[in-house]
Amino acid sequence: MTGRIIETPEDVAEGAAHLCRICPRMKHAHGLTGDLPLRRRADGFAELLGAIVSQQVSVASADAIWARLEAAGLTDPQAILAGTDEDLRAVGLSRQKARYARALAGAGIDYAALRRAPDDAVVATLTQVPGIGIWTAEIYAMFSLGRADVFAPGDLALQEAARLLYDLPERPKERAFRQMAEDWAPWRSVAARLLWAYYRLAKDREGIR
Repeated sequence: MTGRIIETPEDVAEGAAHLCRICPRMKHAHGLTGDLPLRRRADGFAELLGAIVSQQVSVASADAIWARLEAAGLTDPQAILAGTDEDLRAVGLSRQKARYARALAGAGIDYAALRRAPDDAVVATLTQVPGIGIWTAEIYAMFSLGRADVFAPGDLALQEAARLLYDLPERPKERAFRQMAEDWAPWRSVAARLLWAYYRLAKDREGIR
């Protein structure tokens, strides 16, 4: 069972309404952010490659690297496998990310099957590929597969947003944050959208590409 899938802005609004009902802090944040973005993306290799590109760099840097990948025609598995190390480095991929891109290109993932797989199976499948950690798999499940009840507690922007919104003494650690997010089920993906939107207001910068 895949659970609820977020397909439309109305789905996001339903989740936000639920969060506002159960949590005064979420209601306060939503009053500041207004309507939340849908953030649905296509699924498949290119989107997952984009998530790898986004790891540990700013949104602006990730966008710039992705634009160079597109211009060079390096956004499908065959092109990545055919490209040289120099090709991949020239568009801005680090040596490590180039290795991860090649691993992904050669992994033979059945992306259509992932659409029907349970959330934990999606994460388990993707994290078998070198360079794809839990954060990347969770982001893919949220935005490319539209899963309504996935969270990414390792995300620093989400941690900082929660620290500010809930007046915590420090950013919650990943394990504690995952437990904290259980209160937001079955709309944890919408809670993430709300926290990212709140982060953008509080910090005047994007927290997610």
